[in-house]
Amino acid sequence: MLLKFRVANFRSLRDEQTLAFVPPPDEPSAMTRELGLSDGKSLPVFPVLGIFGANASGKSNVLDALADMREAVLTSYASWTAHERIPREPFLLDRKHAAESTFYEADFVLSGTGVRWTYGFELGDRRVESEWLHAYPKGRRQVWFDRDAARDREFDFPGGRLRDRARLADTTRPDALLLTRAANDNHPQLTPVFQWFQQNLRDVAPATEHHQREAYTAERLLERHDRERIEELLRVADLGIREAKVERKPGERPRVELLHSGDSGEAVAIDWAHESFGTRSWFALIGPILLALDDGAVLLIDELDASLHPKMAAEVVRLFQAPSVNVNGAQLVFTSHDASLLSLPRGGRLLDPGQIWLTEKAEDGSTELYPVADVEPGVEEDLTDSYLAGAFGGVPRLPPGKLGRSLRMTEEIQHATGADNS
Repeated sequence: MLLKFRVANFRSLRDEQTLAFVPPPDEPSAMTRELGLSDGKSLPVFPVLGIFGANASGKSNVLDALADMREAVLTSYASWTAHERIPREPFLLDRKHAAESTFYEADFVLSGTGVRWTYGFELGDRRVESEWLHAYPKGRRQVWFDRDAARDREFDFPGGRLRDRARLADTTRPDALLLTRAANDNHPQLTPVFQWFQQNLRDVAPATEHHQREAYTAERLLERHDRERIEELLRVADLGIREAKVERKPGERPRVELLHSGDSGEAVAIDWAHESFGTRSWFALIGPILLALDDGAVLLIDELDASLHPKMAAEVVRLFQAPSVNVNGAQLVFTSHDASLLSLPRGGRLLDPGQIWLTEKAEDGSTELYPVADVEPGVEEDLTDSYLAGAFGGVPRLPPGKLGRSLRMTEEIQHATGADNS
């Protein structure tokens, strides 16, 4: 499970920002689940975090930073040689930060071992400036390797825990990550850490890879057990769907046909191209959701409320919150504009203050990321009302009617200017 993610100098995330799944010790929550560690202790960990904020405040950048870290780990050894510079996206609104390194760090626990790991690196334009890997098998930090490009001896391996140290140091290029290089040779100690990034971070964006996600859900329909689960998720979504059929011809993608309930009770098939975008969006999301739940992975969904009714978005959250459904410790991180996800219709909270994170953009264009728990809302406070009222920040600074007034004023100025010119 993912415990913490830190990033700096990535797009609008200029200064170091932290996204934490572990609440502070003095802020217990009924929404957490206990994660057993290798030292016999346990940690309370949130299965769901939601990121809210105004348009262009940097919500998507938080998820993109996690996805970018994963991409760097997976591809730095093989792909970066094709680039003149290391591919990265620093904060560009001032020259100082544009020239500084980009920082990533993830704190996580490997499934099945209970060992907590911390892995991070800093990227410059032409080299990996630093890289580090720490383990906590008995609760105390073990430094497995520490890399600093500014030192005469770039790589340090304290304690001699790592095998093939000399070869790794000699064959890791300045513009590649040591972790990627090691996994390329199936290094027995480092490959499991590499595989955590490979298998446990799945990202879903509303406008990208939609057809691929539809095809993936269709592939899962071919399995009987998965078909039953997918059909149930389609039925409970109140889309009028009774059954899902799938057919695959050799060399072609699976062809899906959804059967809807007709007026007289008979099943009516609708051509896939004529299904609503909302139906297709929910279908495309089911596959990644099941994958994350089955594998205990971290699912990143940008704009969870895009093309989904608020009740459906809330149900996705509940899937990950419910221990009876989420038996493998999967986690969900999503962005949304839908403030109704902060509270339940009849009172109570879908998410605790520690699960609700806000992004706010300063005048200089940089993003600040913080949990609502830092604002210390009252126990009975309606989080939706307070959020929309601006009590927590993270909402547009836009007085009611300002857009219309600004547009009318612009038109009046244009009309007056036109009259003067005539």
